[in-house]
Parts: sequence; structure tokens; C-alpha cells
Amino acid sequence: MATTFDPTAFYGAAQPEATKAYVMQQSMIRVKDPAASLKFYTEVLGFKLIMHRDFPQWNFSVYFVAHGVGDVPDDEDGRWDLCMRTPGCVELTWNYGSEGEDGAVYNTGNSDATGTSDGQKIRGGFGHLGITVPDVYEACQRFKDLGATIHKSPNGGGMKGLAFVKDPDGYLVEVLPQGPLVTKPLDCDGVAVDGGAGYKDNAAK
Repeated sequence: MATTFDPTAFYGAAQPEATKAYVMQQSMIRVKDPAASLKFYTEVLGFKLIMHRDFPQWNFSVYFVAHGVGDVPDDEDGRWDLCMRTPGCVELTWNYGSEGEDGAVYNTGNSDATGTSDGQKIRGGFGHLGITVPDVYEACQRFKDLGATIHKSPNGGGMKGLAFVKDPDGYLVEVLPQGPLVTKPLDCDGVAVDGGAGYKDNAAK
């Protein structure tokens, strides 16, 4: 079984000319309650809602949130244009009626049994979203103060200086520094930098 792969050749690979105006524009996740999700992504993680569209004929609505945008246009065409040119949006998709269901609705992909017919955890392909912040420790303390669930605190686990927070549906959001991985003696959960358990593969069954 291979344990490493050398991707060096891909660093210098020329981008096809036809793709040079392409934008990695979005990742989509389904959410149970749009109000709860928008509150989390805007107030806790600092995203901005830049466009939404309702499709009642198909019983769903979509909400695009992003970092690093300025003023959002007042008109639909302007919001569409801004959204389609903004890299790294998260598309939150709400299927009508899910907000009234009991418990978790969507499988998060991380050793999760939600939605399986036999109740067994699956080896999901989806892992997490991710943001970067100036100070991971300060950000996680703020997230905790706002009532967010810290899945892995900065000093938890074997990988120090990064964290994971859960959104209202249980999707993981990785929190990384905008620079080197640095550590502090204690984190928001009171875990010492020399504490915490070892690495855990969340995709494992």
C-alpha cells in the first residue's frame, strides 16, 4: 500500500489557456435551518451574504456567503455578478421542510451515521470547509464565547495550532493561521499545549 505520493510535477504544470479566467467559486452544503446557518456563518465566522435565490417550484433556496467582499449590490443582477466572480463562496442550500425534522438531517461525511439505512457510520468523502484567521487561539475563544461547538481546540489532538469548529448541522470548519502554525500554553478549552490526544482520522469507520 502506497503511503506517499510525489506531486512535484503538478507545481510547474502550465495552466491550460482556456481555463485562465476560471474561478473556484463555491462549495455547496445542504443545511437544515437557513436562519441558524446564516447566523453562524455571518455572525460567528464573519462571512457576508452576497446573493440568495428562491426556487419554490423545486422546493429549495440557496444562499451564497463569502469573505473579503465589500458592499453588496441592491439589485439581483448586481448580486449575481458579484457572486459569480467571488472565489471561495459557500453555497448553503435549504430544502423546504427540513427545518421541521427532528435531529440531524444531513450526513457530514466524517464517520457519520446520519441518513444511513442500517445506522452504521460511513466512510464519507466530504471532510470540511476551512478558514484562516490572524490568531487561531483568539478566534476559537471568540467562537466559544458565541456558543459555537469546538470540535478540536488548538491544543487538542496531535496537530497543534489549528482547530475545528462545528456549524449548526455538524459540518466541520477548519481554523488555520494566516502564517506559521504557532502554539500557546493554553487554549479555549483549557488544554495545555503538551496535552490532548493523538491524531484521529475522522473519515475512519
